[in-house]
Amino acid sequence: MEALRVWRASSNLLGFAASRAAAAAAASAGRAHRFHIRCCSPAAAATTKPPQDRRRRSASSSSTSDRDSIRAIRLKKVEELRGKGYEPYAYKWDRTHTTKELQERYTHLENGEVCTEASVSIAGRIVARRAFGKLVFMTIRDDSGTIQLYCEKDSLTEEQFEQLKAFIDVGDILGASGSIKKTEKGELSVYVSFFEILTKSLLPLPDKYHGLTDVDKRYRQRYIDMIANPEVADVFRTRAKVVSEIRKTMESFGFIEVETPVLQGEAGGAEARPFITHHNSLQRDLYLRIATELHLKRMLVGGLEKVYEIGRIFRNEGISTRHNPEFTTIEMYEAYSDYESMMNLAEEIVTRCAMATTGKLKIDYQGTEISLERPWRRETMHRLVEEATGVDFNSFGDVESAKNAAKGLLGFKTESSENTSLQACSSVGHVLNEVFETVVESTLVQPTFVLDYPVEISPLAKPHRR
Repeated sequence: MEALRVWRASSNLLGFAASRAAAAAAASAGRAHRFHIRCCSPAAAATTKPPQDRRRRSASSSSTSDRDSIRAIRLKKVEELRGKGYEPYAYKWDRTHTTKELQERYTHLENGEVCTEASVSIAGRIVARRAFGKLVFMTIRDDSGTIQLYCEKDSLTEEQFEQLKAFIDVGDILGASGSIKKTEKGELSVYVSFFEILTKSLLPLPDKYHGLTDVDKRYRQRYIDMIANPEVADVFRTRAKVVSEIRKTMESFGFIEVETPVLQGEAGGAEARPFITHHNSLQRDLYLRIATELHLKRMLVGGLEKVYEIGRIFRNEGISTRHNPEFTTIEMYEAYSDYESMMNLAEEIVTRCAMATTGKLKIDYQGTEISLERPWRRETMHRLVEEATGVDFNSFGDVESAKNAAKGLLGFKTESSENTSLQACSSVGHVLNEVFETVVESTLVQPTFVLDYPVEISPLAKPHRR
């Protein structure tokens, strides 16, 4: 009975679903790509601040002041709208089309042509606005794309046109209805005859030209990131397709999806520091799960022969743009099968997900072509290390001999931090793993199953005869 875990770090569920976020790309720049599945004193600093730090604080203070001023102005507009009998936070808007549907349906119009028989109604966020006397152009964006709003004074009431000029800001969510027009410059537009403010934005959007560049804010406030960088939403759409395809694949093989407890009396199934919470009614501390393993195995004990769970995991450890302390994993367990069955299933899942999201099995990831075509390579850790270094670690009878060989391979200096990590290895298996992670792992560009991990590294591992 074997188990396969496909771990997801940060925003991607599987390695082939590459994030398009610029921060993530920058974080991974310079690193070799891989795809494989594995079975100064504080006191001085406080008193002396560099000039650039003072400038940064001054800029931040100025930015906060500007935002507060803008918010106060927009709150005043909300009050004025309500005083005129308009509710700037509407409950509903009847939409007939998305922007993408309009772009596709009326692309045939000639420049300057107006389709007067068309009556359309759309809604979305204003991301650009330009006023020229009796004419106002606005770009509206919804979930599917963007389209221009062509607002002419003669086609609106006097009150509406004044409201358009005085109360609408970039960032507001607007509902608009009218006919379809293609401008003389070839821009398809909604020729607006009526509009309504659906949501009045109180804060400005990120700068149009510089966008949202603060990496921390991009990850902590993803909704702002999606407004400033619409392509980021494609990552979420791709992930949704991946999760859906995983479920379809698992169901096609007869697996049952189950849900196991998130709060547990004991954190087990992995080696990780857990988050601790307190249950008031039980008057005891509980742990947020660090793995779904143990409860899934109990499902097998209970008689379910094929089970899996796509579940949230919590590990109270490091945090960065590449590592999230809460993330999603899939664990699957099948009775009467072995590691070969699990590898076949892994190949099936990944290839189906690739076809569902990209329509092909050869994908380009940051300039490197990765082929997901089956079968994938299956090789032992010992063999991969021997191929890369020419050293067979099976030949070492003691850990010191293995360490000496590793020092020569890795080129560590005696006082280096890497050498400290190597010296901490307590067995030949630990040394082998150190060499594998340092030398081999980054070279595995194509999908590779790494077999026969040292028992010292994976206590439940056992050698497989091939």
